[in-house]
Parts: sequence; C-alpha cells; structure tokens
Amino acid sequence: PQGNHITTSRDTPYLQIGESKYGKPILDRIISSEISLETAALCGLVSMDSTMRSNLTVGPPIEVLMYEAESLTNERRYRFEESSEYLRKLNASWDDRLKEAFNNMPPIAWSQAWDQSPASERSNR
Repeated sequence: PQGNHITTSRDTPYLQIGESKYGKPILDRIISSEISLETAALCGLVSMDSTMRSNLTVGPPIEVLMYEAESLTNERRYRFEESSEYLRKLNASWDDRLKEAFNNMPPIAWSQAWDQSPASERSNR
C-alpha cells in the first residue's frame, strides 16, 4: 500500500504526533535546526506540559527517545511516570516563568483606563 511520506525541512525542523494545538506555540518559538538535541528534548517536554494542562486526556507516562543522526542506537531513552519529580519541577518552573514573563510585558498604553469610559458613553448606556 502507498504510505504518506513526510519529512522535516529547514522551515519545519520537527514533526509532532498526536494532539498538537496546545503545545505547538512553544515548539514554533524555540525549535530550529541549530539548537542542541538536549534543548529540543526539553522543549518537547515543556510542550507536553502545556498540552497536559489544557487537555485532561493527555498525560504521563511520557517517553522520550533522543536519537543521534546515523547512530542506530536508542541509548538515550527516558520514561517519565505521573509520579516523576522531574515533571513536577518542570511544571512548576514553566508555570512560574511564564507568569513572570507575562507580568513583565509592556503594558497596553490605554490599560489604565481599561474599565473606564468617558462620561458621555456611560450616560448613553
């Protein structure tokens, strides 16, 4: 039978299998052909954390296989169970840093008046 042949490219240096809408933004922002395999694996785990937070049907165990090109080995294979201390720390760290980044965003110029409207608009309601 004919199969679908898919490959990565310079513009899309990764393939994501399964639910992709929740964790994809982090992959799109971080993954490039220049990053290390370790950084890519960490990014994948952060992506999974985001997906698990938004979709209750996704969760551990999470399996990671870091395959060096042309090595033909699977020596760097990891499995993270629900009880994984590393996943708990990753979740807490990502949560804290995401909130910190959000809180340090430049304010919207009119945000101080967000809930205020001119008196003329209030009287017309």
